[in-house]
Amino acid sequence: MTQERTGAQIMCEALIREGVEVMFGIPGGAIMPFYFAMWEYRDQLRHVLCRHEQGAGHAAEGYARATGKLGVCIGTSGPGTTNLVTPIADAMMDSTPLLAITGQVSSLVLGKDAFQETDITGITMPITKHNYLVKDINDLPYVFKEAIHIATTGRPGPVLIDITKDAMQARTVPNWDVKLNLPGYKPTYNPNAKQIREAIKLIQSAKKPLIMSGNGVIMAGAIEELAAFAERLRVPVITTLHGIGSFPEDHPLNIGMPGMHGWVHVNRAIQECDVLFNIGGRFDDRVTGKASTFAPNAQVIHVDIDPSEIGKNVKVAVPIVGDAKLTLQAFLEAMPGREDMAELHGNASDWMEHIREMQAKHQGKQQYVSRADTEAMSLPPHDVYDIMNRMINERGDYRICTDVGQHQMWAAQLLDWYRPRTHITSGGAGTMGFAVPAALGVAVACPNETVWAVCGDGGFQMTNQEMATIVQEGITNVKVAVINNGYLGMVRQWQELFENKRYSGTPLTGPDFAKLAEAYGWKGITVEHTEDVEAAMREAYETDGPVLIDFRVEREVNVFPMVPQGKSIGDMITDASQA
Repeated sequence: MTQERTGAQIMCEALIREGVEVMFGIPGGAIMPFYFAMWEYRDQLRHVLCRHEQGAGHAAEGYARATGKLGVCIGTSGPGTTNLVTPIADAMMDSTPLLAITGQVSSLVLGKDAFQETDITGITMPITKHNYLVKDINDLPYVFKEAIHIATTGRPGPVLIDITKDAMQARTVPNWDVKLNLPGYKPTYNPNAKQIREAIKLIQSAKKPLIMSGNGVIMAGAIEELAAFAERLRVPVITTLHGIGSFPEDHPLNIGMPGMHGWVHVNRAIQECDVLFNIGGRFDDRVTGKASTFAPNAQVIHVDIDPSEIGKNVKVAVPIVGDAKLTLQAFLEAMPGREDMAELHGNASDWMEHIREMQAKHQGKQQYVSRADTEAMSLPPHDVYDIMNRMINERGDYRICTDVGQHQMWAAQLLDWYRPRTHITSGGAGTMGFAVPAALGVAVACPNETVWAVCGDGGFQMTNQEMATIVQEGITNVKVAVINNGYLGMVRQWQELFENKRYSGTPLTGPDFAKLAEAYGWKGITVEHTEDVEAAMREAYETDGPVLIDFRVEREVNVFPMVPQGKSIGDMITDASQA
């Protein structure tokens, strides 16, 4: 406690004091003192050397999303910091607790356009919860404590600490006896009792109530409370893209995913419901479609830990600011018993029966369920997902990271999700290249589970260099499935449906992915026919090491249903003829 430390040593000790165990990054000139100090703490702080700072950021995101803990990524000044901008923005949009540590040029040349100088605090101000430029070594203990507190509390998100090289090299006796002083930052965790009572009255009066579960339920660990709440009410539950896993898909009250590529019957239920209870979701435009037409008959109850999200996109009848777990506990304590609620909702079974009738009516018309149009295809993408779904759930202990595009929506639609933190994807920012580095982070966090990265051939080619990181780190539990259709598939789909098949900038070539995998030291497998999918999946599971499967699927298959841009979620199309 009384020994002098360099600023870099203080940084390491601050992280250890806050429970950090893993970091993902790349060294460089300005951050070198931190890496010099890191060697002393290598038994307490694991550093994963990534191949690109974007990969380091996404890996830290994957680690955070799988564990609920803080993800930490590191970059040097200049391009090292700007390469972190994309994962920082991604973490901001998806409420992922992330700490980005960046080196900065010496304070003596700061502001003079020194070599590799970039104003990263200015650049990231709109995409961080908070950020810091540290020039004084004595500020480090407090800044790290405050930064990690901000990143992990309230609505989680990214925080950046930019530290000048001379502050890392200076020496001082650190003062660890620091207390947080954040008068303007006081997240609300406990809901207002009056608003809880108002919401209960509204729910009791409902004839067609609906629960929407978002990512906030998973982050708060409110899985059991949500199930108890829904069962007490006997109300159907829908799960947003990031809410997938918050409510088991085999539960009789689960009706599926809403939104642009959600189920027809789910979106119709939203448009018909009279009370919509949204907990932990932010009413993203991919859920609402044209916001002015969303849930036109519903009184909306919105529970969110971030008050700025309530009323931002959808008019709310009862706003409730609070933590999802504590709020659901408050509801369960304040609500009548199950028998009384059953009496109040005597029509609940009729409402669910109506939804299931809509499901039966529309589901058979959806291409990924009805395979009549795919008999001539050698490898329809939904055959891959059908076999994958069966095999991953037979074996269990899996996590899946999806990239962004058609394959992402097929995974959300066609795989069955039973547990939280098993479906990890880039939602708000829609970052292509997310899956492979995110899978690296998830694999570090969950070494005893199989981690699948499901990618399109476009996103895969953006960050596949992290395959080398996986080999160097001795990680054996990552498997990559490339849904390879030779296009930037989702953009091509829009061009087909709405731009008269003007495929401008979307046909995509690439290397032989199986050979690329072998060059990286992975096992590579190529699959071109449905009858070979199961054997390839089995070989991937039986291989003690990373495996890539190149699924060369039919090139021009679309994701249906979908909501066209600017349309109501009630106006879904289920095949190309309706576009």
